[in-house]
Amino acid sequence: GERALLQSIAATLRRVLIGFGLATLIGVPLGILAGSWRMVEASAAPLALLGRNVPIAALIPLTILWFGIEETQKVRFIFLACVPFIFTDAVIAVIAVHDRYVETAQTLGATSRQVIMKVLVPLALPDIYKSLRALFGLAFGYIMLAELINAKHGLGYLLSTSQRRGLTEHIFLILLIIGVLAFTIDRLLLWFQRGLFPYQAKED
Repeated sequence: GERALLQSIAATLRRVLIGFGLATLIGVPLGILAGSWRMVEASAAPLALLGRNVPIAALIPLTILWFGIEETQKVRFIFLACVPFIFTDAVIAVIAVHDRYVETAQTLGATSRQVIMKVLVPLALPDIYKSLRALFGLAFGYIMLAELINAKHGLGYLLSTSQRRGLTEHIFLILLIIGVLAFTIDRLLLWFQRGLFPYQAKED
């Protein structure tokens, strides 16, 4: 019924928000550090490359082995699926900041920490945010995979039960809801982007 649908939407959103939020909290600061200090980048790059190239479906059995089949597995699956991409995109955004800004700050006597906090982070943030917006859409797709296995609620769970019962119209309805939700979240994130970085709004 309607209550089960709302419960499933809430469960899906909660899993994505927690998993993606944790991936952002770890991936962005590490990416900024790695982009600022090439030594960190050199040691983290192989791990990030591995993470980016592991087929997402392969992470499901792995996370089940590590974390069981309860709620934690779904959140950590999203975390593991997203953190290599968030990290790499943050590194790229920091490296893309033009050297002249760093050189100017150093000429004015800025310390390494000030260069990172006052030059690299503010200039890289618009690109980092843009990448997070795109990756959140991916995470929303990934959760459907995780919810096919042992979920009590969630849009992916509804999809698999509708498929098992042969309810084609339910499948179309759930796909429509997923599309509308993903689009609404993206528009909301774009609205925040324009508020946070108004000078970039003309580019989008």
